Amino acid sequence: MKSERLTAIRSGNKRTLAKAITLLESSLDEHKEESRELVDEALAYSGKSLRIGITGVPGVGKSTFIEALGLHLLSDGFKVAVLAVDPSSPLTGGSILGDKTRMELLSREKSAFIRPSPTSGSLGGVAQKTRETILLCEAAGYNIVLIETVGVGQSEYHVSGMVDFFLVMMLPGGGDELQGLKKGILELADGMIINKCDGDTIQSANISKQQYISALGLLSQPEYWSTPVLTCSSFDKNDVVKVWNMISEYFDLVKNNGELENRRNKQNVDWMNALIKEVLIGRLNSSSEVRSLLVKLEGSVKNMEITPYAAASEVIHALDLS
Repeated sequence: MKSERLTAIRSGNKRTLAKAITLLESSLDEHKEESRELVDEALAYSGKSLRIGITGVPGVGKSTFIEALGLHLLSDGFKVAVLAVDPSSPLTGGSILGDKTRMELLSREKSAFIRPSPTSGSLGGVAQKTRETILLCEAAGYNIVLIETVGVGQSEYHVSGMVDFFLVMMLPGGGDELQGLKKGILELADGMIINKCDGDTIQSANISKQQYISALGLLSQPEYWSTPVLTCSSFDKNDVVKVWNMISEYFDLVKNNGELENRRNKQNVDWMNALIKEVLIGRLNSSSEVRSLLVKLEGSVKNMEITPYAAASEVIHALDLS
C-alpha cells in the first residue's frame, strides 16, 4: 500500500516532492530510515525517464542552455526535472542555490521541477542523494531528468555513473582547454557541444569543433556510437533542437541494441557498492574507539612497524566485520 507521501508525489504535488528530497538529504538517523522506505516504495514507479547529465567549464552557459532545452522539451509534451548540484561553501557549508533565479522562465512552468542541491562536501561535488532524487522525480512523472554538475573536480565521473547520456559543453576557442582537459572527461562524453556559438565567436567555435573531433578520434569508442561534436547557441531554437535530435538518436540506438539496459544494470550495482562503502565509513567515523585505533595504526604504518594489510585487518576486526 502506498504511503500518503508517495501518493501525493505521484499526483504531481511539487511541494511534497521537494520536502521528500529534503528528507533524503537529511543526515539524521530517523530521517534516513524514512527516506529509505520512501525510495523503496518509489522504485516500482521509477526507471521510465531519460536521464541526461550536463557538465562544462564555469561560464560555459550550462543554465542558459538547460533552460532553453527544458522549454523545448516542454513544448514537445515532456515533463522535465532539473537537478542542479550546487557547490557548498568550504567555510560556511552553505550553497549558492541560485538555479531558480538563473532559470526563471523554466521555473514558472507547471510541468517543470527545478531542484538545486548542496553538495555538502561529498566527493566530486555531487550530492550523495542524487540517485535517490532521480527515482523520486521519476515516480512523480518527470520523464526527462537533467542533472547539471558544477563542472569541477570529480563531479563529472560521478554524474556519468548515474545517467543515460552525458553531455559535455565547451567554449569557443578552447585550444588551451583541450590541452588541459583530462582524457577521462572526453571518454565520458556521449555528446559534446561548443556553446555560445554566435556573432564573433562562430569562426572560433568551428575551429574548436574540429579540434575536439580530432581529439575524440584518438580515443576508443563503442562500435555503435561515435561521440558527435556540435556547435550551439542557446538563443537559437534550431541549435537547441539539433542538440536534442542528437540525444534522441542516441537513446533510440541504445534502447534497441540493449546498451541502455546494460548501462543501468551496471549503475545499479555500482550504486549498491557505493552505499556499502558509505555505511562502512559511517560506522568508522561514528566509533571513537575505532577512530583512536586508526590514528594509532596510521602512525605504526608510517614508521613501518606494521604492514598496511595487518593494520587494515585490525580495523576490520574492530568494526566486527570479519
